[in-house]
Amino acid sequence: MEEILYENSEGSFLVSHRKALSHHMPASHFHSTFEIFYLMSGKREFFIKDRTVVIHEGDVIIIPPNILHRTTNTETPAHERLIVNIHESYMALANGSGMDIFKPLLEQEYIIVRCALQERIAIDALAHSIVQEMQEKKFGFEMYAQTLVLQLLMICCRQALVNQIEPLASPSPMHERISEVVRYINNHYMQELSLHLLAERFYVSPYYLSRFFKEATGFTFVEYVNSVRIKEAKSLLERSSMKVNLIAKKVGFGSVTHFGRVFKIVTGHAPLYYRKGE
Repeated sequence: MEEILYENSEGSFLVSHRKALSHHMPASHFHSTFEIFYLMSGKREFFIKDRTVVIHEGDVIIIPPNILHRTTNTETPAHERLIVNIHESYMALANGSGMDIFKPLLEQEYIIVRCALQERIAIDALAHSIVQEMQEKKFGFEMYAQTLVLQLLMICCRQALVNQIEPLASPSPMHERISEVVRYINNHYMQELSLHLLAERFYVSPYYLSRFFKEATGFTFVEYVNSVRIKEAKSLLERSSMKVNLIAKKVGFGSVTHFGRVFKIVTGHAPLYYRKGE
């Protein structure tokens, strides 16, 4: 396995390149940054927000901040991928014009770009240049790599403007059924949710729901519910002055102690880490 992992001190720019037989993303996967996932070779299943899609060699996925996602088929062999996380502030450009240029990306919950050959060759060249910068670490490599990432994003924006990108179909009826369950969780995370309650609501056995939920999303049922709740709590901590115990209750936790423990597991930080000015 070959791997490069670079993250700057602010956590606002991260580059991860991996060529491996298998890959397992962390249990929780949402960021305060835009994520660009470029599949350089192989084939993956990817869960984003509420659906599972199949990603092929040459596809680019662009995911805005705080959208829950992960790859699901960890047993799939032989793939190569580049992941870049970049903060929105880097996309503003010198005169702020970047917000207009990147509008097709900023307005979407996520976007999957399948490029024509010419654009794919250009993206591939940029991806390899980004990897090379991370390997060689020459003077100014971080800024240089960021300019390459912006070029990659512009190609994707042009592609999005020229071709109306259609939503990809679910891999199977089972995946579509699990998407219904996921959408229900996304909309009712603040209420009591258990495997048995949802199995009853969607007329399936708890065993079926547990098994296929993990297969379709890459998360266990409890992992996913906790991740959705913590994602919403993190947003409230960043954008409001609501007290932690009230946030815990609002997102569906019965105990502030349990909330704090789960928050640390999911994000790696205590809740007050995200409270501005504290």
